[in-house]
Amino acid sequence: MQKKQRYVQILNWFLKNAPVAETELHYTSPYQLLVAVILSAQCTDRRVNMAAPELFKRFPSPADLAATTFDEVFPYVKSITYPNSKTKYLIGMAQKLMADFDGEVPSDTKALMSLPGVGRKTANVIASVLYDKPVIAVDTHVFRVSRRLGLSDGRTVKAVEKELERNIPVEIRAKAHHWLILHGRYTCTARAPRCGECGLRNWCRDYAQRNPTTENLT
Repeated sequence: MQKKQRYVQILNWFLKNAPVAETELHYTSPYQLLVAVILSAQCTDRRVNMAAPELFKRFPSPADLAATTFDEVFPYVKSITYPNSKTKYLIGMAQKLMADFDGEVPSDTKALMSLPGVGRKTANVIASVLYDKPVIAVDTHVFRVSRRLGLSDGRTVKAVEKELERNIPVEIRAKAHHWLILHGRYTCTARAPRCGECGLRNWCRDYAQRNPTTENLT
């Protein structure tokens, strides 16, 4: 199967079977989403959703977070992975947000990446979720699933990102980002992929390679 055909089949499956796909992080404002995404690096969304409400209650705006100290923030994020670094990132992010962007979360990915704690993946998540920008954020789930399905042969995050963006229509890129993340989180898991219950196995290159006698469409 040619790669273009694989994209068509897989995207059509997601469109039919997962018409609604969105972030599992809880937020009510751009500021809250930015904080949550920074906290979610190498941490589960579930854990972030447990810790974030009290943090947002104590620091309801970028101005509040920018004016505080490490010792004041740390207790609210100590249950999150890498709490020392993330505490510093949050305060630095809020201070730069206030100084350079009047407290408003920018929509431009380069501007987002100027904020402490915001790398390319985080910037793409914010741009995609908040502003419906046609970008694909590649985390470990997206990277793994894209290579297993045969959507990309890229060996780096950036290579996979570029290939996905070349082949996924602009109008569904934001949704496709969540399709791949959620599929990797709950079905195409790292250690024990649930191939038996995966609706994409007929087009999955990795499944075909591991099951050469199984009839498939690859």
